[in-house]
Amino acid sequence: MTENPGGGDLSQLRRLNALAAIGALRGGPGLTLTELAGRTGLSRASTEDVVRELLERGWVVEAAPTAGAVGRPARRYRFRADAGRVLGVDIGGHKVLALVADLDGEVQHSARVSVTPSMGRTERLAAVDRAVRAALTGSGTAATGVWVTGVATTGLVDGTGRVMLSEALPEWTGLDVAAHVGALVAGPILVENDSKLAALAESWRGVARHAKDVVFLLAGLRTGTGLIIDGKLHRGFGNAAGEIGALPAAGWTRAPDHLRSWPGGASRSDGGDDPHAAAEDVFAAARDGDRKAQAAVRRYVRDIAVGASALVLTLDPELVVIGGGFSRSADLIVEPLRRELDRWCIRTPEVRVSGFGDEGVALGALRLALDHVEQGLRASGEIAPPESFLPDRR
Repeated sequence: MTENPGGGDLSQLRRLNALAAIGALRGGPGLTLTELAGRTGLSRASTEDVVRELLERGWVVEAAPTAGAVGRPARRYRFRADAGRVLGVDIGGHKVLALVADLDGEVQHSARVSVTPSMGRTERLAAVDRAVRAALTGSGTAATGVWVTGVATTGLVDGTGRVMLSEALPEWTGLDVAAHVGALVAGPILVENDSKLAALAESWRGVARHAKDVVFLLAGLRTGTGLIIDGKLHRGFGNAAGEIGALPAAGWTRAPDHLRSWPGGASRSDGGDDPHAAAEDVFAAARDGDRKAQAAVRRYVRDIAVGASALVLTLDPELVVIGGGFSRSADLIVEPLRRELDRWCIRTPEVRVSGFGDEGVALGALRLALDHVEQGLRASGEIAPPESFLPDRR
């Protein structure tokens, strides 16, 4: 970090120095002034000035002394992750999951409300309300204390937070998700496709965090994908990047039919009304050696592999990551998928399984909110107070 503006804007330089200090302090137990100066490249005097300003603004606090230190320890400073809160919401077919996190992305509380795929718009939005309010209450966060909210939903989403097309949820196409959630909490509301946000979560804290180019497959009764290119979520010109499932030849729309066709599904004691439970029955039977179930799983993987191969051939990614509900049956999916990729692709990338279970989408929504906070800090004329993230309510 240069300390000589060369006739440039001193306030801009102070802002850049402050951002450098925040970046060095985030996620750690605390640094002394000397350590912070070494991390940022600032002089000791400039570091003292920056820390003094950040202390006054509430972004930094003095950390507790290191246990067992001899003599008077040097003062250490840490980033105040609790200076603000962000919210991540996953609106899915079977659940609504809301997570409240601090500015380091550490989840403070989560709330889950069960829903069904056939549930209408009014009931599903009521579940969203319950999940959000429970997460806020559990974390001790006021609705006005949320800086930014990220929301994940199925389907194509435009830049305003409206669902342009959703075939998975009834009465969902055309819904202004941002407006509904915006009536619950303060701050900007960012809405994005669930598969894309699941990919973002993997790139942030998941199995793809060290990879620059990734194809993420959200595997379930509905198959979706998210693309990470050069370390960044790729949306495309119209936010429709990766929607290869729209092409019938890709096989994704018919793939779940192979699991539904398993004869054993008709003998379920509950009548087979839950399609996810029915699919799990197929995987369980295949695992137990049922040949017809194993054949159904093989046909499912072959169809999934067609679209996945097209994406691999297009992007040449380092990783293919499998997430979503069917990732719990990765022991039956990964090797057959890898063999199919070997068959069709010039170079087969490593295939890995998400460790997030069904929380990956909500974590990606949190990351979306945190990215907005950080972009706001970089773009503002000074280290911004929380009010600068609130929307204009006029």
